[in-house]
Amino acid sequence: MNITFKIYHNLEHCILLTVLLFFITSCSQNPDPSTSNQPEKPNIIILLADDMGYGDLSVQGHPAIRTPNIDQLASEGIRFTSFQTAVWCVPSRTQLMTGRYMPRVNFGGGTGSDGDGGLPDSEVTLAEGLKDAGYSTGMVGKWHLGYKEDRFLPPNQGFDSWFGLPYSNDMIKPWVQTDEPLGFYRGTEMVEHPINQDSLTVRYTEEAVAFIEGHANGEQPFLFYLGYAMPHLPVRTTEEFRGSSRAGLYGDVIETIDWSVEQILAKLNEMGISENTIVFFASDNGPWLNLPDRMLQDGNLPWHAGSSGHLRGSKATTYEGGSRVPAMIRWPAQIDPNQVTDQLVGMPDIYRTMMEIGGATLPDHTLDGYDLTSFLTGESETSPRNEYAYFRYGVLEAIRIAEWKLRVIEEEPQLFNMQDDPGERFNRAGDHPEIVENIRQRMIQLAEEVGSELPTQNP
Repeated sequence: MNITFKIYHNLEHCILLTVLLFFITSCSQNPDPSTSNQPEKPNIIILLADDMGYGDLSVQGHPAIRTPNIDQLASEGIRFTSFQTAVWCVPSRTQLMTGRYMPRVNFGGGTGSDGDGGLPDSEVTLAEGLKDAGYSTGMVGKWHLGYKEDRFLPPNQGFDSWFGLPYSNDMIKPWVQTDEPLGFYRGTEMVEHPINQDSLTVRYTEEAVAFIEGHANGEQPFLFYLGYAMPHLPVRTTEEFRGSSRAGLYGDVIETIDWSVEQILAKLNEMGISENTIVFFASDNGPWLNLPDRMLQDGNLPWHAGSSGHLRGSKATTYEGGSRVPAMIRWPAQIDPNQVTDQLVGMPDIYRTMMEIGGATLPDHTLDGYDLTSFLTGESETSPRNEYAYFRYGVLEAIRIAEWKLRVIEEEPQLFNMQDDPGERFNRAGDHPEIVENIRQRMIQLAEEVGSELPTQNP
């Protein structure tokens, strides 16, 4: 009787121990069913507006345009008040996709309509780097980095999918004298021509939402890049949004982009992946205020452009209004909310930072971007960037070092203090000849390094 009891007693303990071990093993393999299929690396979403000015958002001080969703995005992370890009479309996208100033990159020709140039194979795009690091990659919208040969298009530059336009939405008659059709591509094939520009933002948003939904539950993290066509002229939006703002057609277009951001953020929340998804929003350059005569026809009007806010200059100038743009980044898992910083940050830094965060292998050539990770996560109080170079059509016209910015294209050098005079109203070159000379020497050195020209006025 005692022997039988001991046998059953020991057997009971064995069964309990087996069940306990099985439970522990199962829990360690699946610690949380709701997150077990989510990758450890963050998803990355890049939202890039076209020609949106520094003062075009309500969070940036616009008195009439309402952008509550972009404002919310800014409040949930870091908003940059001194974020620098190139002064027009192609070099800005070059910085984003390669982490390099455009003069370093040999395109071999133009990238707009009828242009036969494109990103060379020697460049490692952000999409290529992250794809090799295990990311799924997708793109919607404007490319503008080459299209004449299939090898220049996004599907051959690291993106698994692409739906969009190969270049700017104005590159058709009457604004540009070309016989090249402007049409939607899917992959490497043009699938729709002509296009209805009214629906560009809405259609891109639908594609973005579908991509997120299709990739939210996979084992791979994803990179998704949305290059909006708007508010580049000709500004267009759907009937639903036309007349909805208090700032005319241009305001309607900006508020359509705000709606788009709302849809994308809502889908991230719905799919339960907001926490570990980085969302970066910016413009490629400043507003197109100095319109060429060719653009003022077929419905385009001078006030169909944005605002540089308190900044001087606009697109295609090396004043701050051309290169300082609204920009913000959100990553709830790592970045504290409600931050605003005037630290100097540049578009090449986004490339470098995302490559580093995503575990990609950096190319073995010179990069102009810095890794912002420590700065974004609060480990460092300062941005690693202390210098930014302002190129215009291959000419190095200005450099900012710390708080001082030197421009040398006027008859006299212009020296501005970016901390107490971001509007570039007061030329202080005469008061600081030693600073002017130091920055002059740096300009000469950098121009030689990247292979760019210097202004005709000897810097």
